[in-house]
Amino acid sequence: MTGMTGDLVVRTLGESEARDVFTSLHDPGAVGGALLGRPYNTLRGGGEHRPEWTWVAERAGHVVARAACWAGTGDERPMVIDWFDFAPGEHDAGVRLLRAMSPKVEYELLLPPGWRTDPSVRAAARARIDAASDAGWTPLVERFRYLWTPECGLPERPGRLAFRPEPDDEVVLDVLRQIEHGTLDAHARQALDAEHVGEGVTAAGIERAAREDLGHLRWMASYGGRKWWRLAYTPDGRTAGVQVPGRTPSGLAVGFIGVVPGQRGNGYAYDLLAECTRQLAAEGATSIAASTDLGNAPMAAAFAKAGYPVVQHRFCMSPPDGRT
Repeated sequence: MTGMTGDLVVRTLGESEARDVFTSLHDPGAVGGALLGRPYNTLRGGGEHRPEWTWVAERAGHVVARAACWAGTGDERPMVIDWFDFAPGEHDAGVRLLRAMSPKVEYELLLPPGWRTDPSVRAAARARIDAASDAGWTPLVERFRYLWTPECGLPERPGRLAFRPEPDDEVVLDVLRQIEHGTLDAHARQALDAEHVGEGVTAAGIERAAREDLGHLRWMASYGGRKWWRLAYTPDGRTAGVQVPGRTPSGLAVGFIGVVPGQRGNGYAYDLLAECTRQLAAEGATSIAASTDLGNAPMAAAFAKAGYPVVQHRFCMSPPDGRT
C-alpha cells in the first residue's frame, strides 16, 4: 500500500528489502523496541515482524519515519505497534505514517524504569507519545514490565490455597466474570466501559471483558501450556481465583493472575503468583516475563514480594477507534 503527501511517500515493505530499509534510520536505543535487545528482522529472517505490517515514510528515497506491528506467528492480524520512531524534525511524517497504517492497533512504547527522570529519555518518549496523540491515539495506561530469572529465587508458597487443573474453559470463564467486578486492570476496564450504559457496570461489559481475557489465555495456549491453568480454592472449598502460566512466541510468562471479589484483601495475589512462578520453574523456565498496571498496587506489591524486578515500563495508547 502506498500513499503520498507532498514529497512524503508512506508504504509497507517487501520481504527482500524489509530489514535493510527499516534499519536505515538510526535508532539511539533510548526507548522503544531496541530496549528488548532484539533488532528488527522479519519472521523469515529469524525475527518477530512481518514486512506487510511494517511501514516507512520516505522523503527523497530516505526513511524519515517507521513503524512495525507485532503479532504471534499464527496471527492473521497485528496485535500491537511495538516500534515507532522518526528522524529529528519529522514529527509530521510520523503522524502521517500512523494515520496511514491499517488496521490501527494499540501502540505500546517500551521505556526504561524511571524514564521521566532522564531528560533525554523523557524527550524521546514525549516525541513519540505526542506524535501518536496527534495521529489520534490516546493514552490508556502505563505498565510495569518484570522479568524473573532463577537468580531471583523461588517465592515461598504460603500454603493457604489448593490449586487444581480446570480443563473446562466455560468454568474458567465463569471465574473470569467474577474477577471483572472491581478489576484494576485498565484493559479490562476499557472493555467494561465499551458496554457502559448509565451508571455502574453492565452484564454486557462483564461478558465482554471476561471473554477478551479468555481469548488472550487461549491465544497463549495455542503455543502450549493449556494444562497449566489452575483454579485456586480456600480450605473450605470456595473459589479464590485463577492463575495461568503462559507461553508466548517470546517465551514463558505470567499469563494471568486474578482474585475473585469475595476473597480480595487477603493477599492471595501473591499466593497465585508464587504458584505460577513455581509451575513455570518446574517446566525449566530460565526467565519469566510479566506485567501489571502502575495503578494496580496489590498486584505490584505481589510481584515485589515474589522477587520480580522491574526491568522496563510500557506506555500503552489506544488507537483512534478506542479498541484494538
